[in-house]
Amino acid sequence: MHARFLDVAGGRVEFEEIPGAGPAIVMLHEGLGSVGLWRGFHHDLAAATGRRTIAFSRFGHGRSSPPGQRRTPDFMHSEARDVLPAVLDALGIGSPVLLGHSDGASIALLAAASGLPLTGAVVLAPHVFVEDDGLATIAATRAAFDGGDLRTRMARHHDDPDVVFGNWVGVWLDPAFRSWDVTAELPAITCPVLAVQGTADPYGTVAHVEAVRDRSSGPVELVLLDCGHSPHLERRAETLAAVARFVAGVTARSSPPSSPG
Repeated sequence: MHARFLDVAGGRVEFEEIPGAGPAIVMLHEGLGSVGLWRGFHHDLAAATGRRTIAFSRFGHGRSSPPGQRRTPDFMHSEARDVLPAVLDALGIGSPVLLGHSDGASIALLAAASGLPLTGAVVLAPHVFVEDDGLATIAATRAAFDGGDLRTRMARHHDDPDVVFGNWVGVWLDPAFRSWDVTAELPAITCPVLAVQGTADPYGTVAHVEAVRDRSSGPVELVLLDCGHSPHLERRAETLAAVARFVAGVTARSSPPSSPG
């Protein structure tokens, strides 16, 4: 399936859509991600759930338009408040299930906290605050980009890998970002949430998903897996099964009751 493009305020957005029933599943990629870097997980999820499933690349990622300006420490709030609603509106999607990974998971949580109507949210390895060990891993990733083959690998999936990487590392290693913490916003989340976390994730500990569980006002299910930062790639079968069960549950609750025969 070839990517398509959607015009929204700010430019052109690359997306892939697999047809199916509603409520739709809308996928939000990681900080260095794109449609292609889901590595087909969106197709597997659509097949497992029968739901309309959309993955899109944020501005500056994949084949989407470059970002209008360099990212600032509040970029995840801006993505949740401005970009995501514009994409949903352009696609005619109401009350989706959001599925986000890493930065995309944080964006999904912020969207849920903002009051965006959602059927549910799935967050894989979300960030809700900043940890020293995670920053050290990001610094090591910068070394792999500058002196290793990471840039070459990223160029296969992004029109401008330098912009993608620079925006990501520039925010996370900005001293002003050290105090970034969205835990105070989590109580505004009322939709059901599935939080999946690898216990060997070098970018974040289980404290992030525990904060989501303990502070959210809606029901939260935790799934801990023996893996690193990408449960959907490292423990694909288990992650897919957990997400499919969650989606089946929340979409069943959101469907109107059948009228009597």
